[in-house]
Amino acid sequence: MQFAKRLQPLQSNVFADMDKAKAVALAAGKQLIDLSLGSSDLPAEAHVIDAIAKSLDDRTTHGYLLFNGTKEFRQAAANWYQQKFGIKVDPETEVLPLIGSQEGTAHLPLAVLNPGDFALLLDPGYPSHAGGVHLASGQIYSMPILAENNFLPVFSDIPAAVLDQSRMMVLSYPHNPTCAIAPLSFFQEAVAFCQQHHLVLVHDFPYVDLVFSQEDTPNLKSLVPSILQADPEKTVSIEFFTLSKSYNMGGFRIGYAIGNAQLINALRQVKAAVDFNQYQGILNGAIAALTGAQTGVTSAVTTFRQRRDTFITALHRIGWNVPTPKATMYIWAKLPEPWNQNSIEFCQQLVKKTGVAASPGAGFGKSGEGYVRFALVHEPPILETAVERIAEFLK
Repeated sequence: MQFAKRLQPLQSNVFADMDKAKAVALAAGKQLIDLSLGSSDLPAEAHVIDAIAKSLDDRTTHGYLLFNGTKEFRQAAANWYQQKFGIKVDPETEVLPLIGSQEGTAHLPLAVLNPGDFALLLDPGYPSHAGGVHLASGQIYSMPILAENNFLPVFSDIPAAVLDQSRMMVLSYPHNPTCAIAPLSFFQEAVAFCQQHHLVLVHDFPYVDLVFSQEDTPNLKSLVPSILQADPEKTVSIEFFTLSKSYNMGGFRIGYAIGNAQLINALRQVKAAVDFNQYQGILNGAIAALTGAQTGVTSAVTTFRQRRDTFITALHRIGWNVPTPKATMYIWAKLPEPWNQNSIEFCQQLVKKTGVAASPGAGFGKSGEGYVRFALVHEPPILETAVERIAEFLK
């Protein structure tokens, strides 16, 4: 049986290999502490669950949901965005519901790239960004993001020959896996660069709320900028949001895109060929999340900040001096010798011998080699135990 060539780049997946390593550790009797996946262990808020539960008894929600039926959700998303960033959004032409933001980042290349066109991606970066380009038969130019540049790409390093064939750039700050944040001035530079070179500018924004300040902010205002604040006329930009992180709704698979009306329409055309929309009840839950009390968001930020502090303090105590991240639910740690050029082997041996699972930096791209990512998805006592096991392993 023959398969499409576009599947070939998707066959190698270090995270699938790590799943096998975790299964082997469990079979050997190890008590697993899984810090490899960024899936929040916190529950969705009660008012969100209640809105979904009430929908189940409404038979009118049980059928297919077309675009016009998502109007209330689109309005809630537009209002949420305007409250947070102060930019007006048209819910009819500038908002599109998604089955998780990953649907958007994976499908948009089908609307933008012709076979052979380049997409400019962060390296390291979130793996699905590359997957969407491969499925569109595009080429990837990896923009290295390094600690000495605050994990921001250097646009002037992109070769002119690549730019001539490029059609889109994908950014994502706060960044997974490096935890870096980007200032508005960087986004303004990115917008100007994309306007100059006729590129679509994509910003994946799942960690919009998971940003740590001295005091958690109990309101809707954001501590990090939106790409659309640098492109208020939405000339080249589209931004993807998800309720997975801020509202602990990862399993409900609900997200949305906001941005340039032409890009929204193009993505809508791709979406129409692939699926309908989420179940109306889940959209009702999302509306409740976006329009209701935001105390759950504040609580989640407090929880992950406490976990960050616990994990960082424990790592420092064992002599692993890792910078304290300003955002996200991760720790991005530079590996000590002799592991500093073999993150995959480090993670496989760590889970095999201790039961602690982490994500190898190499799984996020070539420039991720030499690092490991820990997801803060357990309570502080379990995180302390994980670091104790890591200490024994490093000895």
